[in-house]
Amino acid sequence: MSLQAVVIGASAGGVHALLQVLPALPDDFPAAILVVVHIPPRRDNALVALLAEKCRLTVKEAEDKEPIVPGTIYMGPPDYHLLVESDGTIALSSDEAVNHSRPAIDVLFESAADAFGDRLAGIIMTGANHDGARGLRAVCDAGGYALVQAPATAEVAYMPEAALAACPAARVIDLEDLPSVLEEILDQ
Repeated sequence: MSLQAVVIGASAGGVHALLQVLPALPDDFPAAILVVVHIPPRRDNALVALLAEKCRLTVKEAEDKEPIVPGTIYMGPPDYHLLVESDGTIALSSDEAVNHSRPAIDVLFESAADAFGDRLAGIIMTGANHDGARGLRAVCDAGGYALVQAPATAEVAYMPEAALAACPAARVIDLEDLPSVLEEILDQ
């Protein structure tokens, strides 16, 4: 198996997009999944409980210094950047916002590209800014798989369009096809 981790970034419309994809993954999905959704800083992350109720995989809020375990979905906590360390652990950071966001998608994708290289898949979903475009380019440059939600199907097309502009080689995917595309990548 070449794929060790999947990173997903979403913003406006992201909850609906994640609910279309993550519950469809099988309980034996062998890669870790790390997710950043732009959420307001002083909010409990209700998305963790919502996804945990609907997904077959374990869903949890990421914790600092936690080892990344296959078959687990890690959600970036409100007001912290989610990063992947080279030793396969999670790091949380309260550094400055990037693209007006903390957590920022670019921060997760760039650190995961450094840690996993060509064993990483990056997915950009619906959203209203360009966060994730530079990060998806880093995934491409590291030899990883770059996937983008078809802009025509996104609730807000700006983020997928920006990701495609930064990474034209990315594969455009309808959300309902994403679980089978990930399975296909796993089999390569």
